[in-house]
Amino acid sequence: MPHAIRRPVAKSSRKRLGNNGSHLIEVARPLPKTPLKPAEVAYFKAILLAKRGEIIGDVDTMEREALGKNRSDASGDLSMMPIHMADIGSDNYEQEFTIGLIANERTTLKEIDEALQRIGDGTYGVCLGTHQPIPKARLRAKPWARYCVEYKRAQEEAAARSKPRRL
Repeated sequence: MPHAIRRPVAKSSRKRLGNNGSHLIEVARPLPKTPLKPAEVAYFKAILLAKRGEIIGDVDTMEREALGKNRSDASGDLSMMPIHMADIGSDNYEQEFTIGLIANERTTLKEIDEALQRIGDGTYGVCLGTHQPIPKARLRAKPWARYCVEYKRAQEEAAARSKPRRL
């Protein structure tokens, strides 16, 4: 018995297979071309490239400062006195916090690269979930957005419902 394939695709792309039509398989259809004018695409591409450069600079700086220094360099401590455990804990917390920021920035960088790929493919500004245009206001707020607000909200609500509740 074939298993249903689940992908975030528009409802109109679902097809029934089998003699009795009982097996539902979702087939991904290609994204429609961008609804944006070439000047608008160029505007968003410039924003994405600028943000990409900013993030790369930020990540490089954070990596150098957080990961490239030992404790005495980071604090300016030149005395080489024994280190207090609380100081070590604070330094570790700061380093872990910075590593978390770096990971978040890298995730955003990946999303920006995917948006630039969609610009190259001619599908930028189209919701990957509904295949409908993403409103320009959303693209101005988050130019690397993959989904329209309604689809993203539905995803988040579904994820919240599927989480086990704490007692």
